[in-house]
Amino acid sequence: MYWSLFACLLGTVYATEYLLSDRFVGNTFFTGFTHEAIPDPTHGRVHYVDRATAIKHNLSWASNSKFTIRADHTTVLSPSGSGRMSVRLKSNRQWATSVLVLDITHMPRGCGTWPAFWTLGDNWPYGGEIDVIEGVNSIGPNQASLHTSAGCTQPPSTWPRYSGTLTSTNCDTYTSSNVGCGIKSTSQNSFGPAFNSIGGGWYAMERTNRTISIWFWPRHSPNVPRDVKSGTSTTVRTQGWGTPMAAFVDDTCPISSLFSAHNIIINLTFCGDWAGSVYSSSGCPGSCVDYVDNNPEAFVDAYFEFNSLRIYTPKTSGKAAKIVNCIGGHLIGIRQTIVGWFVRARQNTRRRPRMQSVGVGAGSDVREL
Repeated sequence: MYWSLFACLLGTVYATEYLLSDRFVGNTFFTGFTHEAIPDPTHGRVHYVDRATAIKHNLSWASNSKFTIRADHTTVLSPSGSGRMSVRLKSNRQWATSVLVLDITHMPRGCGTWPAFWTLGDNWPYGGEIDVIEGVNSIGPNQASLHTSAGCTQPPSTWPRYSGTLTSTNCDTYTSSNVGCGIKSTSQNSFGPAFNSIGGGWYAMERTNRTISIWFWPRHSPNVPRDVKSGTSTTVRTQGWGTPMAAFVDDTCPISSLFSAHNIIINLTFCGDWAGSVYSSSGCPGSCVDYVDNNPEAFVDAYFEFNSLRIYTPKTSGKAAKIVNCIGGHLIGIRQTIVGWFVRARQNTRRRPRMQSVGVGAGSDVREL
């Protein structure tokens, strides 16, 4: 009975069901996200534009089923100018414990490019940062990372928690020169030209107070879960999704206190702190800034194309009800067991013969009455 109670509770805890909270397809990206016309925090050779400018220059557009953002690919830049026009989107809502499912068909490619899909808390880095898709200069595979304030590290990759390769363990922005802790995919088609050549695929992230897990499935993989592949699924259950590409755990990282509610960020910058620093070693020609300024035609394929983005949040009431039912059902059995013990004990007491002592002292005789 007690083992079954334990199994019931364990199954309830780990079989979390998430309900659809938000769904972005086509034009709804315009209503769910804001174009941020801000200076690039990563010091890139980029000029982020507002929504009106992005629409005017065809840097953001949508159909009923697609949403695209891109960089300018027609203008030769002045060395004294602000950078190549591009787009940075920020979701209007924030989410904490949640699952996001991204169906993406194309991501930016080219020397000097630095595309990213990530989530960000307020007051960076104290609210945390989760990089779901990120890479530079068209070099795959994808790398997922965390960036935090002090007190977050990841254990060595000795546990079979994820399929990727651990690249760094210290998530603290200030002690790791903002490298963060990273896990790189072992799938070459998870990023850049190889990703685009297969028609893209699906990325998903589950964030709880204990773990942050990221999955990737190529477009034609036979292993894509049904609730991921279906663009209209109203519920998801991650326990059937298999081993994630990356999994960050709270063994030595208090996720619940270092990660606040997050906005989703989608952006494309050029050069800057990462793409610029490894530009030459990526096999790219000349210098990064000169290349970005003088070769607009190189960025014809520097665009994101999305089919959909879905956000799911926990079905808390249903989970609570399951726990109550689980405990309640077993409490009935426990109560019946205890009552049975008392009844049997009372019956045994009644059946036990009364004993009387006859005489006094060591020679006393004990007789049954």
